[in-house]
Amino acid sequence: KKSSNSTLQLRGRQLSLQSLRCFGSRLFNPLYTQRHKIMDDDNEQTYVKLVSAEGTEIFLEKRIALQVDTMRAMLEGNFRESEESVIRFPDISDSALEKVVRYLHYKDRHAISTARIPEFPIEPEEALELLVAASFLNC
Repeated sequence: KKSSNSTLQLRGRQLSLQSLRCFGSRLFNPLYTQRHKIMDDDNEQTYVKLVSAEGTEIFLEKRIALQVDTMRAMLEGNFRESEESVIRFPDISDSALEKVVRYLHYKDRHAISTARIPEFPIEPEEALELLVAASFLNC
């Protein structure tokens, strides 16, 4: 439920559109197909498999996933996700999960930047779904 130009009312919580800064992109495509292996070697990156509501699988570097409070709790706690390195998001669509992953790469890339950080584009029609995802992920 929209309450003003800069905030949204969601499940009784007032969320600002500023929360949407929790999403982004990277110069290269951060999305991976099922052909990529999840390795835990010293020479290979460790990946976490994220599964959307529609069943699409996206692989994300574990070090980036650990920067998100909800994912860190799932991966470091006594949960099935920590054993399998698979996190299922039954309420997050393909497009929203892809945008979340793009933002996490964007955020990681610009984390220590001293230069002006470019805007992360979010279309108005994506805003509500991304606010829901940001609220759930606590990022």
